[in-house]
Amino acid sequence: MSPTIRRAVIPAAGLGSRLLPLTKATPKEMLPVGDKPVIEHTVRELVDSGITDITIVVSGGKSLIQDHFRPNPALVEQLRADGKTAYADAVEEVAELARKGHITYLDQHGPYGNGTPVLNAARSFGDEPVLVLWPDDVFVAEVPRAQQLIRAYEQTGCPVLALLPMDPADSQRYGVPIVKEDLGDGQLRITGLVEKPAPADAPSPYAAIGGYVVTPGIIDELREQTRRWYEHRTGEVYLTDAINAYAGSRAVYGQVIQGRWYDTGNPADYLVAQMAFALAHPEYGPVLRGLVSKLDEGDVRGESQGEFRGDVQRTV
Repeated sequence: MSPTIRRAVIPAAGLGSRLLPLTKATPKEMLPVGDKPVIEHTVRELVDSGITDITIVVSGGKSLIQDHFRPNPALVEQLRADGKTAYADAVEEVAELARKGHITYLDQHGPYGNGTPVLNAARSFGDEPVLVLWPDDVFVAEVPRAQQLIRAYEQTGCPVLALLPMDPADSQRYGVPIVKEDLGDGQLRITGLVEKPAPADAPSPYAAIGGYVVTPGIIDELREQTRRWYEHRTGEVYLTDAINAYAGSRAVYGQVIQGRWYDTGNPADYLVAQMAFALAHPEYGPVLRGLVSKLDEGDVRGESQGEFRGDVQRTV
């Protein structure tokens, strides 16, 4: 049966400033995680979850995203002529992924903040609910995160936030939900969010991470936020602020996601994601494990670094 949600928005207009200078010329969404750019992981998750209409909201300098998903018959023809069938199939498969997701692109206009791209795309939603996923998050799960959110929406008919259990010491990094009721199976009724509270002030042991089901009522709150911004020209328009305002008087739910989350928006987390995906790869995993086994603490400080700079093959 087709899911009740068929549309999704991927906000991809950010500067990627936390990854500079790596993102000076390359959009952060196009940095590789494993053998795919990070945004492709998000698109695959959506298509695998039955989404048939994906809007990617972009800004200047993001043409590489379009180029990646655009068909390239000339390249495919050349690869097949050279006998590189597997590469040709891989290029065609990415274009087919974009066709299945019916990817369209929209330039971002309006105030700063992650609520603006959602509002930009909303004019085509009508009264439909829509998924919003960030392009620098990667989830590895038996059931895709998007499917888990869709299922929660089907059960509640209300906006849904993706949640994960958190270490209380990390509360100042996240929006933390105020939980009114635990309904079981990871589903929580929430009445608001506290942004980046001190550990002692965190209202629950959960963090709101990338993933939302947005309904028309949330869009109305974003419109109101934007209207106020144009009156005062201060701050930014945030999706979480709109959800928080909505939750003050109407039902909002959180769904604790089953799976592993990799955030690639800063250098340390990006390296963790890269390492995790490489270690899980049947070809690259054994190579990396062999490398790690040779690099004891003394090697990393001295001899192995010289070998790495001079001759990678000697290290591995």
